[in-house]
Amino acid sequence: MTKIPGAKPATRPVHAKGMVCEGTFTATPAAAALSRAEHFQGKPTKVTVRFSDGAPDPSIPDNSPNAFPRGIAIRFMLPGGDKTDIVAISHNGFIVGSGEEFLELEKAILATDPSKPHPWAVEQFLGAHPRALKFVEDPKPAPDSFATESFYGNNALVFVNKKGAKQAFRYQILPVAGSHYLDDAAAKAKSPDYLFIELKARLSKQPVKFRLVAQLPNAGDATSDGSIVWPDDRKTVELGTITITAVVADSDAAQKALAFDPTLLTNGIELSDDELPALRSEVYGISAMHR
Repeated sequence: MTKIPGAKPATRPVHAKGMVCEGTFTATPAAAALSRAEHFQGKPTKVTVRFSDGAPDPSIPDNSPNAFPRGIAIRFMLPGGDKTDIVAISHNGFIVGSGEEFLELEKAILATDPSKPHPWAVEQFLGAHPRALKFVEDPKPAPDSFATESFYGNNALVFVNKKGAKQAFRYQILPVAGSHYLDDAAAKAKSPDYLFIELKARLSKQPVKFRLVAQLPNAGDATSDGSIVWPDDRKTVELGTITITAVVADSDAAQKALAFDPTLLTNGIELSDDELPALRSEVYGISAMHR
């Protein structure tokens, strides 16, 4: 990942361009019924939230197609002193389902030389992996704002409630203001940093709110592969509202120190049979050491 064009030393190998905000999360009663986790019991919980563009280049223009997928990472500061994280992207479905496939994809990108005849190595990979091809070919509209982008935690987790009952789920982080996107002409007219400028301006006037939602699978839905999207008709449960109130005082210093971890869970939330979060956790740890 650090060898991919655009990657810079001492920065994240993906989602390098970002901004850190702060706010609170308040759960619904339905969340407490699903999970015994501290932050789902109804009392407001402090959160740290990082928004990002997806590219390895920290200077990527916000209106570039290569800035997709956008990212959101949320850290809940639990009342007892612990913390737990959510890491999500603006695409429903991850590009691949395993670490081996992701490594194969990265190697194919590195082996691709646009000056050489087709098929390139990355084209051969995509031809053999239809869900990865769909990820690449899906529309990538630029959002009007980070506050109007939808995000998806594509790796399944498991809630455990006070009675010990378990329920698989995936997170969705949906804007209260609704999802709004720019057409190509409007996106091209925007400044390279328009998303970050707009978010600062918006937060200076009013909070930004997101609905934290759990999507529940039907029997037979895959929980081990984040590239397999669960249909939209699956049951969802409103877990609560994330209210973002401000950009932190020194966002650049804060994001360099922050290392979000998809396996940083808490009592009431467990890993599923999806093996990718554990691998992502290791990779994120290596990335943090390089920063």
